Amino acid sequence: MLCRFASDPGQTGGTRRTDRRPAWTLFFPLAALHAALAVPLSLAAMWGWLAWRPALTTPSAHGRELLFGFALAVMAGYLLGPLSPRRLALLAALWLVGRLGGLAGHAAWPLLLADVGFALLLAWQVVPRFLAAKKWRNRLLSPLLGLLCVLAVASLVVHLAPPSLLSPNLLSPLLHQGVLWLLLLMAFMGGRVIAPAVNGHLMARDRVAGVGVQPRLEAALIGLLGVAGLLAIWPLLWPLAGVMLVLAGAAIFIRLWRWAPWALGDRPDLLGLLLGYAWLGMGSLRVAVDLMAGDAPASGLHALTVGALGTLASGIMLRQAILRAKGRPGEERWLPRLALFFSLAALLRLAWPQAGTPVLWGAAGVWSLAWLLVAWRLVHWRRRAVARVPAAST
Repeated sequence: MLCRFASDPGQTGGTRRTDRRPAWTLFFPLAALHAALAVPLSLAAMWGWLAWRPALTTPSAHGRELLFGFALAVMAGYLLGPLSPRRLALLAALWLVGRLGGLAGHAAWPLLLADVGFALLLAWQVVPRFLAAKKWRNRLLSPLLGLLCVLAVASLVVHLAPPSLLSPNLLSPLLHQGVLWLLLLMAFMGGRVIAPAVNGHLMARDRVAGVGVQPRLEAALIGLLGVAGLLAIWPLLWPLAGVMLVLAGAAIFIRLWRWAPWALGDRPDLLGLLLGYAWLGMGSLRVAVDLMAGDAPASGLHALTVGALGTLASGIMLRQAILRAKGRPGEERWLPRLALFFSLAALLRLAWPQAGTPVLWGAAGVWSLAWLLVAWRLVHWRRRAVARVPAAST
Protein backbone atom coordinates (compact mmCIF):
# COMPACT_ATOMS: atom_id res chain seq x y z
CA MET A 1 0.00 0.00 0.00
CA LEU A 2 2.68 2.46 0.97
CA CYS A 3 4.86 1.62 -1.99
CA ARG A 4 1.91 1.80 -4.38
CA PHE A 5 1.07 5.36 -3.43
CA ALA A 6 4.68 6.43 -3.37
CA SER A 7 5.59 4.93 -6.72
CA ASP A 8 2.45 5.31 -8.83
CA PRO A 9 3.78 6.14 -12.30
CA GLY A 10 0.83 8.36 -12.97
CA GLN A 11 -1.41 6.04 -14.94
CA THR A 12 -5.17 6.27 -15.14
CA GLY A 13 -7.21 3.46 -16.60
CA GLY A 14 -4.12 1.92 -18.17
CA THR A 15 -3.18 5.13 -20.04
CA ARG A 16 -0.08 7.03 -19.01
CA ARG A 17 -0.82 10.59 -17.90
CA THR A 18 2.00 12.58 -19.47
CA ASP A 19 0.48 15.86 -18.25
CA ARG A 20 1.35 15.02 -14.64
CA ARG A 21 4.62 15.63 -12.87
CA PRO A 22 5.91 13.54 -9.96
CA ALA A 23 5.93 15.63 -6.79
CA TRP A 24 9.39 14.43 -5.81
CA THR A 25 11.01 16.15 -8.80
CA LEU A 26 10.19 19.51 -7.23
CA PHE A 27 9.85 18.93 -3.49
CA PHE A 28 12.95 16.81 -2.95
CA PRO A 29 15.45 19.38 -4.32
CA LEU A 30 13.58 22.19 -2.53
CA ALA A 31 13.67 20.29 0.77
CA ALA A 32 17.39 19.55 0.38
CA LEU A 33 18.27 23.19 -0.33
CA HIS A 34 16.09 24.37 2.54
CA ALA A 35 17.80 22.00 4.97
CA ALA A 36 21.22 23.16 3.76
CA LEU A 37 20.42 26.85 4.29
CA ALA A 38 18.12 26.85 7.32
CA VAL A 39 20.62 25.58 9.90
CA PRO A 40 23.49 28.04 9.27
CA LEU A 41 20.99 30.91 8.99
CA SER A 42 19.42 29.92 12.31
CA LEU A 43 22.79 29.71 14.05
CA ALA A 44 23.88 33.05 12.62
CA ALA A 45 20.65 34.64 13.87
CA MET A 46 21.05 33.10 17.33
CA TRP A 47 24.59 34.52 17.53
CA GLY A 48 23.28 37.97 16.64
CA TRP A 49 24.80 38.12 13.17
CA LEU A 50 21.41 38.48 11.47
CA ALA A 51 19.67 41.12 13.55
CA TRP A 52 17.41 41.79 10.57
CA ARG A 53 16.04 38.25 10.91
CA PRO A 54 14.78 38.08 14.52
CA ALA A 55 12.39 35.26 13.62
CA LEU A 56 15.28 32.76 13.63
CA THR A 57 16.84 33.71 16.95
CA THR A 58 15.13 31.09 19.13
CA PRO A 59 15.72 27.32 19.21
CA SER A 60 11.96 26.78 18.92
CA ALA A 61 11.76 28.78 15.69
CA HIS A 62 14.75 26.85 14.35
CA GLY A 63 13.16 23.54 15.32
CA ARG A 64 9.79 24.43 13.85
CA GLU A 65 11.30 25.43 10.52
CA LEU A 66 13.17 22.15 10.13
CA LEU A 67 10.49 19.90 11.56
CA PHE A 68 7.44 21.32 9.82
CA GLY A 69 9.17 23.03 6.90
CA PHE A 70 11.71 20.45 5.82
CA ALA A 71 10.05 17.22 6.99
CA LEU A 72 6.65 18.07 5.50
CA ALA A 73 8.31 18.86 2.17
CA VAL A 74 9.96 15.43 2.18
CA MET A 75 6.60 13.83 3.00
CA ALA A 76 4.99 15.73 0.13
CA GLY A 77 7.62 14.60 -2.34
CA TYR A 78 7.46 10.98 -1.24
CA LEU A 79 3.72 10.50 -0.81
CA LEU A 80 1.91 12.80 -3.23
CA GLY A 81 2.83 10.99 -6.43
CA PRO A 82 2.17 12.54 -9.86
CA LEU A 83 0.14 15.76 -9.81
CA SER A 84 -1.15 18.18 -12.40
CA PRO A 85 1.26 21.07 -12.99
CA ARG A 86 -1.24 23.53 -11.54
CA ARG A 87 -1.76 21.63 -8.29
CA LEU A 88 1.94 20.94 -7.86
CA ALA A 89 2.76 24.61 -8.48
CA LEU A 90 0.15 25.67 -5.91
CA LEU A 91 1.56 23.38 -3.23
CA ALA A 92 5.14 24.41 -3.95
CA ALA A 93 4.21 28.11 -3.94
CA LEU A 94 2.47 27.79 -0.57
CA TRP A 95 5.48 25.99 0.87
CA LEU A 96 7.95 28.57 -0.46
CA VAL A 97 5.88 31.52 0.75
CA GLY A 98 5.66 29.86 4.16
CA ARG A 99 9.45 29.60 4.28
CA LEU A 100 9.78 33.30 3.45
CA GLY A 101 7.31 34.05 6.22
CA GLY A 102 9.41 32.01 8.61
CA LEU A 103 12.38 34.26 7.83
CA ALA A 104 10.40 37.46 8.30
CA GLY A 105 8.59 36.52 11.52
CA HIS A 106 5.40 37.90 13.02
CA ALA A 107 5.37 40.98 10.81
CA ALA A 108 4.77 38.75 7.79
CA TRP A 109 1.89 36.77 9.25
CA PRO A 110 -0.02 36.73 5.91
CA LEU A 111 2.97 34.89 4.43
CA LEU A 112 3.06 32.49 7.35
CA LEU A 113 -0.59 31.63 6.73
CA ALA A 114 0.58 30.03 3.49
CA ASP A 115 2.17 27.41 5.73
CA VAL A 116 -1.28 26.58 7.08
CA GLY A 117 -2.59 26.23 3.55
CA PHE A 118 0.26 23.92 2.59
CA ALA A 119 -0.18 21.65 5.62
CA LEU A 120 -3.95 21.42 5.14
CA LEU A 121 -3.70 20.76 1.40
CA LEU A 122 -1.05 18.11 2.00
CA ALA A 123 -3.30 16.41 4.55
CA TRP A 124 -6.27 16.63 2.17
CA GLN A 125 -4.25 14.99 -0.60
CA VAL A 126 -2.53 12.25 1.40
CA VAL A 127 -4.67 11.26 4.39
CA PRO A 128 -7.70 9.80 2.52
CA ARG A 129 -5.45 7.52 0.44
CA PHE A 130 -4.40 5.45 3.42
CA LEU A 131 -7.89 5.21 4.90
CA ALA A 132 -8.68 2.68 2.17
CA ALA A 133 -5.81 0.39 3.14
CA LYS A 134 -6.71 -3.19 4.02
CA LYS A 135 -4.15 -3.71 6.78
CA TRP A 136 -4.49 -1.72 10.00
CA ARG A 137 -0.77 -0.93 10.04
CA ASN A 138 -1.15 0.85 6.70
CA ARG A 139 -4.35 2.60 7.79
CA LEU A 140 -2.43 3.97 10.77
CA LEU A 141 -0.53 6.23 8.39
CA SER A 142 -3.69 8.23 7.76
CA PRO A 143 -4.15 9.65 11.28
CA LEU A 144 -0.38 9.85 11.79
CA LEU A 145 0.16 12.02 8.72
CA GLY A 146 -2.88 14.07 9.62
CA LEU A 147 -1.57 14.57 13.15
CA LEU A 148 1.78 15.87 11.90
CA CYS A 149 -0.02 18.36 9.66
CA VAL A 150 -2.24 19.45 12.56
CA LEU A 151 0.82 19.91 14.78
CA ALA A 152 2.36 22.08 12.06
CA VAL A 153 -0.72 24.31 12.08
CA ALA A 154 -0.92 24.37 15.89
CA SER A 155 2.73 25.34 16.21
CA LEU A 156 2.18 28.23 13.82
CA VAL A 157 -0.85 29.41 15.79
CA VAL A 158 1.22 29.45 18.99
CA HIS A 159 4.05 31.18 17.15
CA LEU A 160 1.78 33.98 15.89
CA ALA A 161 -0.61 34.37 18.83
CA PRO A 162 -0.08 37.25 21.29
CA PRO A 163 1.50 36.06 24.56
CA SER A 164 -1.63 37.22 26.38
CA LEU A 165 -3.65 34.58 24.52
CA LEU A 166 -1.21 31.68 24.15
CA SER A 167 2.06 31.30 25.99
CA PRO A 168 5.10 30.99 23.70
CA ASN A 169 6.25 28.24 26.06
CA LEU A 170 3.68 25.97 24.40
CA LEU A 171 5.77 25.81 21.25
CA SER A 172 8.49 23.53 22.65
CA PRO A 173 6.05 20.81 23.81
CA LEU A 174 4.40 20.88 20.38
CA LEU A 175 7.77 20.42 18.71
CA HIS A 176 8.65 17.57 21.07
CA GLN A 177 5.37 15.91 20.15
CA GLY A 178 6.18 16.42 16.49
CA VAL A 179 9.55 14.71 16.88
CA LEU A 180 8.03 11.73 18.70
CA TRP A 181 5.37 11.19 16.06
CA LEU A 182 7.96 11.70 13.33
CA LEU A 183 9.99 8.96 15.04
CA LEU A 184 7.03 6.62 14.60
CA LEU A 185 6.67 7.64 10.95
CA MET A 186 10.37 7.07 10.26
CA ALA A 187 10.35 3.69 12.02
CA PHE A 188 7.38 2.58 9.92
CA MET A 189 8.33 4.01 6.53
CA GLY A 190 12.03 3.30 6.96
CA GLY A 191 11.23 -0.35 7.54
CA ARG A 192 8.98 -0.43 4.49
CA VAL A 193 11.83 0.85 2.33
CA ILE A 194 14.68 -1.16 3.88
CA ALA A 195 12.98 -4.57 4.03
CA PRO A 196 12.19 -4.95 0.30
CA ALA A 197 15.53 -3.42 -0.67
CA VAL A 198 17.45 -5.94 1.45
CA ASN A 199 15.23 -8.82 0.33
CA GLY A 200 15.61 -7.91 -3.32
CA HIS A 201 19.39 -7.83 -3.05
CA LEU A 202 19.61 -11.13 -1.18
CA MET A 203 17.30 -12.82 -3.69
CA ALA A 204 19.30 -11.51 -6.64
CA ARG A 205 22.64 -12.50 -5.11
CA ASP A 206 21.92 -15.65 -3.10
CA ARG A 207 18.41 -16.73 -4.17
CA VAL A 208 17.49 -16.58 -0.50
CA ALA A 209 14.87 -14.23 0.93
CA GLY A 210 15.59 -12.14 4.01
CA VAL A 211 13.32 -11.70 7.00
CA GLY A 212 11.31 -8.95 5.32
CA VAL A 213 9.20 -6.36 7.13
CA GLN A 214 8.93 -8.44 10.34
CA PRO A 215 5.25 -7.57 10.89
CA ARG A 216 5.16 -8.53 14.57
CA LEU A 217 8.08 -6.27 15.40
CA GLU A 218 6.54 -3.55 13.25
CA ALA A 219 3.27 -3.84 15.15
CA ALA A 220 5.14 -3.72 18.47
CA LEU A 221 6.99 -0.59 17.36
CA ILE A 222 3.77 1.10 16.34
CA GLY A 223 2.19 0.30 19.70
CA LEU A 224 5.19 1.31 21.82
CA LEU A 225 5.92 4.55 19.98
CA GLY A 226 2.24 5.46 19.80
CA VAL A 227 1.80 4.98 23.54
CA ALA A 228 5.03 6.91 24.20
CA GLY A 229 3.76 9.85 22.17
CA LEU A 230 0.47 9.93 24.06
CA LEU A 231 2.08 9.58 27.49
CA ALA A 232 4.57 12.35 26.71
CA ILE A 233 1.72 14.88 26.57
CA TRP A 234 1.59 14.95 30.39
CA PRO A 235 4.82 15.69 32.30
CA LEU A 236 3.76 13.43 35.17
CA LEU A 237 3.77 10.49 32.76
CA TRP A 238 7.14 11.25 31.18
CA PRO A 239 8.90 8.39 33.05
CA LEU A 240 6.37 5.91 31.62
CA ALA A 241 6.86 7.39 28.17
CA GLY A 242 10.59 6.88 28.66
CA VAL A 243 10.06 3.20 29.45
CA MET A 244 8.05 2.82 26.22
CA LEU A 245 10.88 4.46 24.29
CA VAL A 246 13.46 2.11 25.84
CA LEU A 247 11.39 -0.86 24.70
CA ALA A 248 10.93 0.71 21.27
CA GLY A 249 14.66 1.31 20.98
CA ALA A 250 15.31 -2.34 21.81
CA ALA A 251 12.76 -3.42 19.18
CA ILE A 252 14.44 -1.20 16.59
CA PHE A 253 17.84 -2.78 17.25
CA ILE A 254 16.37 -6.30 17.16
CA ARG A 255 14.75 -5.52 13.81
CA LEU A 256 18.03 -4.09 12.56
CA TRP A 257 19.95 -7.18 13.68
CA ARG A 258 17.54 -9.49 11.85
CA TRP A 259 18.19 -7.63 8.60
CA ALA A 260 21.76 -9.01 8.90
CA PRO A 261 23.84 -5.93 8.03
CA TRP A 262 27.02 -8.06 8.10
CA ALA A 263 25.74 -9.81 4.94
CA LEU A 264 25.46 -6.54 3.00
CA GLY A 265 29.10 -5.56 2.69
CA ASP A 266 28.74 -5.45 -1.09
CA ARG A 267 25.92 -2.90 -0.85
CA PRO A 268 27.15 0.16 1.09
CA ASP A 269 24.04 2.06 0.03
CA LEU A 270 21.90 -0.37 2.04
CA LEU A 271 24.29 -0.15 4.96
CA GLY A 272 23.73 3.61 4.88
CA LEU A 273 19.98 3.11 5.29
CA LEU A 274 20.59 0.67 8.14
CA LEU A 275 22.83 3.25 9.80
CA GLY A 276 19.96 5.72 9.64
CA TYR A 277 17.67 3.14 11.21
CA ALA A 278 20.23 2.59 13.96
CA TRP A 279 20.04 6.32 14.71
CA LEU A 280 16.33 5.82 15.36
CA GLY A 281 17.19 3.33 18.08
CA MET A 282 19.92 5.53 19.56
CA GLY A 283 17.64 8.56 19.48
CA SER A 284 14.84 6.65 21.20
CA LEU A 285 17.18 5.67 24.03
CA ARG A 286 18.62 9.19 24.38
CA VAL A 287 15.18 10.77 24.63
CA ALA A 288 14.08 8.01 27.02
CA VAL A 289 16.88 8.93 29.44
CA ASP A 290 15.60 12.51 29.62
CA LEU A 291 11.98 11.52 30.07
CA MET A 292 12.66 8.91 32.74
CA ALA A 293 14.54 11.58 34.69
CA GLY A 294 11.44 13.77 34.50
CA ASP A 295 13.11 16.23 32.12
CA ALA A 296 11.93 17.54 28.78
CA PRO A 297 13.80 16.03 25.83
CA ALA A 298 16.91 18.06 25.10
CA SER A 299 20.04 17.29 23.10
CA GLY A 300 18.96 13.68 22.56
CA LEU A 301 16.39 14.94 20.06
CA HIS A 302 19.21 15.69 17.64
CA ALA A 303 20.04 12.00 17.38
CA LEU A 304 16.62 11.75 15.72
CA THR A 305 16.46 15.02 13.79
CA VAL A 306 20.07 15.03 12.55
CA GLY A 307 21.21 11.40 12.61
CA ALA A 308 18.02 9.52 11.76
CA LEU A 309 16.09 12.10 9.74
CA GLY A 310 19.15 13.27 7.82
CA THR A 311 20.38 9.78 6.96
CA LEU A 312 17.02 8.15 6.23
CA ALA A 313 15.46 11.09 4.40
CA SER A 314 18.47 11.65 2.14
CA GLY A 315 18.83 7.94 1.43
CA ILE A 316 15.16 7.41 0.64
CA MET A 317 14.92 10.59 -1.46
CA LEU A 318 17.93 9.66 -3.58
CA ARG A 319 16.86 6.04 -3.83
CA GLN A 320 13.47 7.07 -5.21
CA ALA A 321 15.08 9.46 -7.72
CA ILE A 322 17.53 6.79 -8.88
CA LEU A 323 14.84 4.15 -9.32
CA ARG A 324 12.65 6.57 -11.31
CA ALA A 325 15.59 7.11 -13.65
CA LYS A 326 15.95 3.31 -13.96
CA GLY A 327 19.32 3.51 -12.26
CA ARG A 328 20.80 1.26 -9.60
CA PRO A 329 21.10 2.66 -6.06
CA GLY A 330 24.06 0.36 -5.42
CA GLU A 331 26.05 2.25 -8.06
CA GLU A 332 25.45 5.69 -6.51
CA ARG A 333 28.74 6.17 -4.69
CA TRP A 334 27.47 9.18 -2.73
CA LEU A 335 24.80 7.28 -0.78
CA PRO A 336 27.14 5.67 1.81
CA ARG A 337 29.23 8.84 2.03
CA LEU A 338 26.16 10.91 2.79
CA ALA A 339 25.16 8.50 5.56
CA LEU A 340 28.58 9.04 7.13
CA PHE A 341 28.30 12.82 6.75
CA PHE A 342 24.96 12.92 8.54
CA SER A 343 26.24 10.61 11.27
CA LEU A 344 29.24 12.89 11.76
CA ALA A 345 26.94 15.91 11.95
CA ALA A 346 24.82 14.16 14.58
CA LEU A 347 27.84 13.16 16.67
CA LEU A 348 29.21 16.70 16.57
CA ARG A 349 25.84 18.16 17.53
CA LEU A 350 25.47 15.76 20.44
CA ALA A 351 29.00 16.62 21.61
CA TRP A 352 28.39 20.38 21.50
CA PRO A 353 27.44 21.06 25.16
CA GLN A 354 30.81 19.72 26.31
CA ALA A 355 32.98 20.49 23.28
CA GLY A 356 32.13 24.15 22.68
CA THR A 357 30.86 26.44 19.94
CA PRO A 358 33.30 25.43 17.15
CA VAL A 359 31.91 21.90 17.29
CA LEU A 360 28.37 23.25 16.89
CA TRP A 361 29.39 25.17 13.79
CA GLY A 362 31.19 22.08 12.56
CA ALA A 363 27.97 20.09 12.87
CA ALA A 364 26.07 22.77 10.96
CA GLY A 365 28.74 22.85 8.26
CA VAL A 366 28.75 19.09 7.74
CA TRP A 367 24.93 19.03 7.72
CA SER A 368 24.71 21.80 5.13
CA LEU A 369 27.43 20.30 2.93
CA ALA A 370 25.65 16.95 2.98
CA TRP A 371 22.33 18.46 1.92
CA LEU A 372 23.95 20.46 -0.86
CA LEU A 373 25.42 17.20 -2.14
CA VAL A 374 21.98 15.59 -1.90
CA ALA A 375 20.46 18.44 -3.92
CA TRP A 376 23.17 18.04 -6.57
CA ARG A 377 22.58 14.31 -6.93
CA LEU A 378 18.80 14.78 -6.96
CA VAL A 379 19.05 17.22 -9.85
CA HIS A 380 21.35 14.79 -11.67
CA TRP A 381 18.94 11.88 -11.33
CA ARG A 382 15.89 14.06 -12.02
CA ARG A 383 17.39 15.02 -15.37
CA ARG A 384 17.93 11.38 -16.22
CA ALA A 385 14.38 10.50 -15.15
CA VAL A 386 12.87 13.33 -17.20
CA ALA A 387 14.98 12.36 -20.21
CA ARG A 388 13.46 8.87 -20.11
CA VAL A 389 9.87 10.13 -20.38
CA PRO A 390 10.00 11.21 -24.05
CA ALA A 391 11.94 8.07 -24.94
CA ALA A 392 9.36 5.89 -23.20
CA SER A 393 6.45 7.58 -24.99
CA THR A 394 7.91 7.17 -28.51
